[in-house]
Amino acid sequence: MDKKVTVVGAGHVGETTAQRLAEKELCDVVLIDVIEGMPQGKALDLAEAAPIEKHDSRITGTNDYELSAESDIIIITAGIARKPGMSRDDLISTNTGIVKSVVQAACKLSPDSIIIVVSNPLDAMCHVAFDTSGFPKQRVIGMAGVLDSARFRAFIAMELNVSVENTHAFVLGGHGDTMVPLPRYSTVAGIPITELLPKDRIDALVKRTANGGAEIVSLLKTGSAYYAPASAAVEMAEAILKDKKKILPCATYLEGEYGINDLFIGVPVKLGAQGAEEVIQINLTAEEQAALQKSADAVQELKEILSKLSG
Repeated sequence: MDKKVTVVGAGHVGETTAQRLAEKELCDVVLIDVIEGMPQGKALDLAEAAPIEKHDSRITGTNDYELSAESDIIIITAGIARKPGMSRDDLISTNTGIVKSVVQAACKLSPDSIIIVVSNPLDAMCHVAFDTSGFPKQRVIGMAGVLDSARFRAFIAMELNVSVENTHAFVLGGHGDTMVPLPRYSTVAGIPITELLPKDRIDALVKRTANGGAEIVSLLKTGSAYYAPASAAVEMAEAILKDKKKILPCATYLEGEYGINDLFIGVPVKLGAQGAEEVIQINLTAEEQAALQKSADAVQELKEILSKLSG
């Protein structure tokens, strides 16, 4: 493989991300974790599946960063996961320290890489990665909207009993309770769902999407979602590695777009070899813009907590 992706954190999200990257034969994968033996064991297990899955991606597990040198992409999944009753925001203090140390170690060895942040609270951790790395804004991106849109799409498909392949959806804003699903821009075979479903059903799907992660946490009781988050991170990585110019909703650093400044927030982005190559600005109604601003205000509060922690 001529491409390398480092996945930091060998928990459920990290190991599943490594598996999907390898099985799509997108790159060689380095899986890093602080727990001795865990990334090595999981990497070996995945390597032993390769003959059956018919791919030749190399998967290496390690506890240090030397093998990650010259990575094209660094996917950060490290950090503590949510437990029942915890919000993503409750994770901020612990995960700030973890993400900061990861970025310092990984970016020194891969100065031209693109960072995809998965660790929660997502938008705040993007700021930590951005500030710590010193990378240009195009090369620090958060995985949020792809996951939230996939959840919205899944719920639409369940509601209308149609193929998920026919569904398209946009979810903007922060990765939390204030996210902004956009029914007007969400379609089935090109038909807006506002023409296919009554308002009360759409409202129910929007609410379920916003609570999508918490719903899974409450069911699992001892962990949080990982299959869909991993798939979302890999879709972003694939768009970058293949320079697809694919438009996906991602957390990116805004400088005036949508009336928002100096903040990571989920908006449609063109993803290619340079990272977040362009922010796509779509027309919002006054109500949608107000909801996006409310979401931005919630992210701003997290950013201010970060400032106090670093201060």
